[in-house]
Amino acid sequence: MDADAAAYPSRWMADVVLRDGATMQIRPIRPEDADALQRMHLGQSAQSVYYRFFAPMERLGERDLHRFTHVDHHDRVALVLVHGDDLRAVGRFDVVEPGTAEVAFYVADTEHGRGLGSVLLEHLAAAAREVGVDRFVADVLPGNAKMIRVFSDAGYEVAQHYEDGVISVEFSIEETERSWRVMAERERHAEALSMRGLFQAGSVLVLAAGPPGGEGQVLAGAVARELAGARTSGAFTGGLDLVGLAAPPPADADVAVHGSLGSVTGPVDLAVAAGPPAEVVAAVPALEALGVRALVVLSHGFGEQRPAGMARQRELLRSTREAGIRVVGPASYGVVGQGPAGRYNASLWAEQGVVADGPGVGIFGQSASAGLALRSTAARRGLPVSTFLSAGHRVDVSGNDTMQFWSAHEPTAVGAVYLESIGNPRKFSRVARALSSTKPLVAVVSGQTGQSTPPGHAVRTSRQPRRVLTEMLRQAGVVHASSVREMLDVAALLLAQPLPAGPRTAVVSSSAALAGLVGEVLRAGGLGVAGEAVVLPPLAGPDRYEEALAALAARSDWDAVVVAHSPPLGRTDPEVAQAVARAAAADGRTWVAAVHGLHGLTPELTAEGRTVPSTTTVEDAVAALVGAVEHAAWRRRAGEELVAPTGIDPAAARRVIGRALEGVVPGERRRVETATAAALLGCYGITLLPATAVTDADGAVEAAAAIGHPVALKVADDVLRHRTDLGGVRLDLADADDVREAFVHMSARAAHVLGRPSTFEVQAMAPPGVACVVRGTEDDLYGPVVAFGVAGDAVELLGDVSYRIPPLTPTDVAEMVRSVRAAPRLLGHRGLPAADVAALEDLLARVSMLVDDLPEVAEVALNPVIVGEDGLCVASAVLEVGHPVRQDAGRRSLPTPAEPAPVGVVADGPGTRTAGGRGSEEDDGGARVEQ
Repeated sequence: MDADAAAYPSRWMADVVLRDGATMQIRPIRPEDADALQRMHLGQSAQSVYYRFFAPMERLGERDLHRFTHVDHHDRVALVLVHGDDLRAVGRFDVVEPGTAEVAFYVADTEHGRGLGSVLLEHLAAAAREVGVDRFVADVLPGNAKMIRVFSDAGYEVAQHYEDGVISVEFSIEETERSWRVMAERERHAEALSMRGLFQAGSVLVLAAGPPGGEGQVLAGAVARELAGARTSGAFTGGLDLVGLAAPPPADADVAVHGSLGSVTGPVDLAVAAGPPAEVVAAVPALEALGVRALVVLSHGFGEQRPAGMARQRELLRSTREAGIRVVGPASYGVVGQGPAGRYNASLWAEQGVVADGPGVGIFGQSASAGLALRSTAARRGLPVSTFLSAGHRVDVSGNDTMQFWSAHEPTAVGAVYLESIGNPRKFSRVARALSSTKPLVAVVSGQTGQSTPPGHAVRTSRQPRRVLTEMLRQAGVVHASSVREMLDVAALLLAQPLPAGPRTAVVSSSAALAGLVGEVLRAGGLGVAGEAVVLPPLAGPDRYEEALAALAARSDWDAVVVAHSPPLGRTDPEVAQAVARAAAADGRTWVAAVHGLHGLTPELTAEGRTVPSTTTVEDAVAALVGAVEHAAWRRRAGEELVAPTGIDPAAARRVIGRALEGVVPGERRRVETATAAALLGCYGITLLPATAVTDADGAVEAAAAIGHPVALKVADDVLRHRTDLGGVRLDLADADDVREAFVHMSARAAHVLGRPSTFEVQAMAPPGVACVVRGTEDDLYGPVVAFGVAGDAVELLGDVSYRIPPLTPTDVAEMVRSVRAAPRLLGHRGLPAADVAALEDLLARVSMLVDDLPEVAEVALNPVIVGEDGLCVASAVLEVGHPVRQDAGRRSLPTPAEPAPVGVVADGPGTRTAGGRGSEEDDGGARVEQ
C-alpha cells in the first residue's frame, strides 16, 4: 500500500488522561513529525537508545526518519503521544506475517514512569485488532525487564524465551476479562486523579468578564460572595483571587482582588469563569500559565446557540485540552469540593442546610435548573453534600468522571446523579457497576424516554426503547428513581442506614388503616410483610413506643422496618420520635419512617450518631426501601465473573468480517450471505441448521430428498419467513408430493401478499421445542445490545422482550430468560416438560460476546431458536455488517473536539483511556522492530 496515498485514520486520534491526572493527545504519526521525532531522539539517554535500537545511534538518519514517519496505517502502524509540538512517545507495529506484528515503543526519558508505554500498548492493540492482527511479538534486551512488565501488567499472557542475548516475547492481544479489568482500573485511577483539581482544590480563582449587570458579572459575583464568605469564616483557608469583578466584596474580605489575570501570581488549582464566550476562551492560556488544573464555566453563549455556539464550544474544549485543563460546563451551576484547605462552594447556590462533616452524598447534575432543584431539595432534607457538580453542556467533565472520583473519595458514601442525557451509556454502565459494588448509586433520568437532547449537548441518538436504559441501570446496580425527590429519599436512607439483609419488612404504625396501606404498598413493591403489624394507639406516648419497639427488636423475622406515624392532632411528639431513634440506634437492621412533620435527616430522629430518615408519605418510604433492598441484593452478587463460553475465536471472526466489509462504505449496513453468517457464528460456537435455497417446485423436491424427509418449507422474504399464520412456513412435509403441493400453495400466497415472486428455503425439521428470538444490535448510543424473547405475538405485538448491554455475567443471562412474561413456556408451564434453559443461556452468552467483540456486526438476529428438552437448534440467522462507531471499544478517551458534531450526534472518535504513573510496573522502555 502506498503510504502517501493511505487514508489518515483520524478515528485513532484521542485525548487521554495519564495516570498522574495530566492529559495528552494520542494520534497516528504523520510525515511532518520527522523533526519532532529527531528532537525527541536527541534528548534520549544512551541507555534508552540502546534499548530501542540495540546499538548506539547518535542521530536518526534520513532513511530512518522517512521510514518511521511514512506508514500505511495497516501493515505498518505508528501512534504518537504529543504535547504541543513535541513528541513524548512513539509506539508502532509492523506486520511480519498474517495476524502477527512486531511491536516497539520509544518513550522520552522525561516521561518515564507516567505510563505512556501502557497507553500506547492499549491503543496499538485496539488498532491492530481492527486491521486483522491478533498477536504481538517483540525482542527485548534482558536489562529492559520493565518493558516486559508493561505487556504482562496489561493483562496479557506473555510467553518468552531467551536466545542469543535477547528475550523474545509474544502474546495474544485479544481482550480478556483480566485485560479489560486492568484497563478499567487504570482508567478509574487516572480519571479520579484528574478530578482532584476540581473537587480538592487548594486555591480558587474567580474570573468575571463582560459589562456590569451582564451575565458574567452576575454569575461570577454570586460565586465570589460565597467563596469570600468561606474565607472570612475560616471554612476555606486556601488562596482566593477575584479577577475583573465590577462589584468586588467589601475591602475587609480576606481575598485578593485583581483587575486582570496578569496581576495574579498563582499557583491556582481551580478557576471559575463567566462572561462572553470569546473572553472566556481567550483567558485559557493565562490560566494555563497559573497552573490551573480545572475550569468551571458558568455562562452561556456556547453550544445552545447553534451552529456558531457549537464552534465556540469546540474551541473552548480544544484550548483547554491543549492546556491540560479539565473543563466543566459551559452553562454549569458550579461545583462544591473539599480539600486540605477546607470546603468551598464555587456554585450559584447560597450554601444553607447541612454541610458534610463526615460521610455525605455526592451529587451530579447537568443543567443549571437541575442544579438548583438538586441543591434545594437536598437542603430541605438535611442531606450532607460531600461534593456537587453541575456539568452544564458537559463538553468535557461528565457523570462518568465524577463517579470515578467518588470511587476514590472516602467522604462520598452515596452517589446521586441526575441525567438529562447520557453521552456514553456503555462507559456509564461500566463505571457505575464498579462504583455500585462499593458505594450505593442512585440515578434519575429526566424526560419520558431518557433520550432527549438538551440544548448545547452533543449526543448520539438511539433506536432502542426506554427499557434498554432501565435495564442498563439495573444491570449496573444503580437504584433507578423516578424523580429528584425519590432519588434523594433513597440517598438519605442509604446514607443513614445499613443495607437491608433481605426483603422481610416489619410495620409499625399509629393507625391500623395506615398500617394496612403500608402493607399493601410493600407487597406491590415486591417486599414481604413480616408478621402482624405493630399498631399503637394514636395518642401513644414515648413509653408505649419504647415497649413496643423493644418487643419488635427481639424478633428475628424481619430485615427492615417502616415506621408510619400520623398524630391525630397534627403534631408529632418529639419524645416519640426520639424513642424511635433510640430503638433504631440499638438495632442493626434498616429503619425508615414516614413521620408527620419530620422530613429527611432530622435531629428528632437522631440518636447515638444514627438517624432514621423520614419521608413525606408512606409510599415514599417504601419506594426508598425497595431501592435499598434491590441494591443490597445486587451487591451480594457484584463480584460475579463474566460469561466465558468455550470455543470462541474472535481473530477468525474478524477475518470473516473483514472480507464481508469489503466495499461497504461508512454509514451503510449490508446483509451478508447465509454462508458468511454461518461462518461468523461458527467462530463463536453457534451452529446453524443448514437450509437450501430454491426457486421452484422441482428444486424444492430435490432439496428435500437430499436432506431427508420430513422437512420444512419457508418463504425467504423477511415479511413471511417466520409467519406460519400467514402461510410463510409449512412443517413436517413427509414426502415429495407434500413438498410440491406446499410449494405451489405457498408461492401463490407469497405472490399475493408480497406482490412479487419469492425464494424459498428447504430445511430439515428441528426437534420440537419452544421457538425463541435472540438478537444482538450495535446501537449508535448504547453500543452492543442483546435482546431475548419468546417468538410469536409475545415479541411482535406485545413487546415482551428483555435487554442487556454486554459484557454479561451468568446472572445477567439467567435474568434475561426469566424476566420476559412468556418465560413460563420455557420453565414447564402447566406441567409440560421444561426446555433446556441452560443451552439457551449458553447461546445468549455467545451472542453477547460476539456483539461485544465485533462492533462491525450491526445486527444479528437468530429467529427462530428452537429450544427443546435437550439442547436447541438455530433454524435461521440474519446478519448485517457496517463500519463501527462505538464510543467505548477497549480504547477509551476523553470527548474529542476534533470535528463538529451534527445535531443529535457526537463526533466519531476512538474511545480511549490511558494510564501511567510512577512505579516499576508502569515504567516505559523500548523494544526493537526490524529496520
